Amino acid sequence: MSTEKGPDHSRRKERSRQAILAAARALVTEEPYEKVTLEAIAARAGVGKQTIYRRWPSKSAVVVAALLALSEDADGQSVTLPDTGDLRADLGLVMRATAEEFADPSFDKLIRALNTEIVNDAALAAEYREKLAVPLDEAKKARLRRAQKAGQLAADVDLDLVLEMLYAPLFLRWLHRSGPLTPAYADALVAATLRAFSP
Repeated sequence: MSTEKGPDHSRRKERSRQAILAAARALVTEEPYEKVTLEAIAARAGVGKQTIYRRWPSKSAVVVAALLALSEDADGQSVTLPDTGDLRADLGLVMRATAEEFADPSFDKLIRALNTEIVNDAALAAEYREKLAVPLDEAKKARLRRAQKAGQLAADVDLDLVLEMLYAPLFLRWLHRSGPLTPAYADALVAATLRAFSP
């Protein structure tokens, strides 16, 4: 028995996984979410439906995995925020990138599909928080803690509240489609947040 069969099998499984996740992302951006099926995902990925079921129990689980895969770091490094020493500039860079991402039609459809699922599925919501939201929040708070040590934020500030003030208005505007997600809007959120929490 060839010793290469193990690694080859692993590579094949990973190729199938990536194909399934890419197919799910593509279909969700092309079709109304309710019309996307596991059969269609399997056909687009070039795999059998059972290949999907061996890894994920439902369409919604595949969609969550497809979104999580977008944040995978090929080098296995943890997420970090820019740190030039200028908190306003660093947060501005991150918030403008976030606004641009949410304004992108493909990402918009994927994240709306995800929200459709997690709002009614506590288990999926918990998985999303554990695997994506919490690690991202911790990376953001690490940057804010450094700003506190540098005297750029009040020492006793609630960092979770800082993040909510930064991100919640942007998310609400996106969710309700109530206004454009522009760089100027992102900068305004940063300026207002820093005014509220400066020492």
